[in-house]
Amino acid sequence: MLAFLVWVMAAPLAAQAQTPFLFAGRMIAPGSRVDVDLAIPAAADPATYIPVTVFHGSGSGPVLALTMGVHGYEFPSILAGQRLLTRIDPRELRGTMILVRLAHVEAFENRVPYVNPHDRKNLNRVFPGRADGTQSERIAWALTMEVIRRSDVHVEVHSGDGAEWLEAFVGVYGGKLAAAQYATSRAMGLAFGLQNVIRYSMDTQEQIDRGRSLNRQAVADAKPTILVEIGENGRRDATFVDPIVAGVENLLRTLKMVPGQPVPPRTDTRWFDDTVSANTTTTGIFTPVTTRGRSIRQGESIGTVRDYAGRLLEDIRSPIDGYVMYGMAGPPIKSGDPAATIARPAKGPL
Repeated sequence: MLAFLVWVMAAPLAAQAQTPFLFAGRMIAPGSRVDVDLAIPAAADPATYIPVTVFHGSGSGPVLALTMGVHGYEFPSILAGQRLLTRIDPRELRGTMILVRLAHVEAFENRVPYVNPHDRKNLNRVFPGRADGTQSERIAWALTMEVIRRSDVHVEVHSGDGAEWLEAFVGVYGGKLAAAQYATSRAMGLAFGLQNVIRYSMDTQEQIDRGRSLNRQAVADAKPTILVEIGENGRRDATFVDPIVAGVENLLRTLKMVPGQPVPPRTDTRWFDDTVSANTTTTGIFTPVTTRGRSIRQGESIGTVRDYAGRLLEDIRSPIDGYVMYGMAGPPIKSGDPAATIARPAKGPL
């Protein structure tokens, strides 16, 4: 995969001959855009669909998959996907961009955070899914087969869900089982221009397989992948949407899929080496110490849980020295929930 990065960085902007692109049974001509409703047939629960736009460039190049709205209550990525529809010109594009505008229509339309309203499963924990499974599993299967396995590189965009605060960051995937993809993943992550960069090390198959997310499905399929997280609490502010659009456009320049010089990586990047969750062991009313990113020492309080009569149940404390990157804004919390996720500061660029 390092060879892929070298090819991308060295590729001339003069477009080579392009051939049609087959997607979900549709043959897409070079230099054109096609909107596709990727059908998810009914099984034990209802049918649904995934709205996808394919931009097939006039010149040859990589296939970039962008997935938005895996969680239907995380609005910034969905709105950024809508904005990108009018900003990508396939006639100027080298390669192909598969834009999954809204991966989880059912959760979005029913305004449900985290889970599917029919099977109550978290779509981002059931990959690669099953063709004959529940609705979440069938959606995951379609995304795996039609998007991830059709792409060369992948970007997934999330934000803090309905009850989560979050400081913006990008996650890049490395480690023993993603070492060949890391150089490309790293360059893609830096192209988004967010200050916080977390390297997730995939060192064991169990890490990839346990509650497999869409990004870890891409790792399993040997695709360079990044996780972009920006926005919080079900908000849809332009301050969250705009950086996603700008990041995608700079990524396209970085991959030499569109003309123009990319904005170089920022000089004040903060590097982190994986994350640790601080989980609650009780259920009740959660009050966080703060809902902003901050440095924290091992044993320092993250927040308290009280029962519905106001009695203190738990003072949740950080298991490590690190930086609190995101967490629950409260007030509801259930036993086992991650009250906060703490990133481990790296000693230097990774």
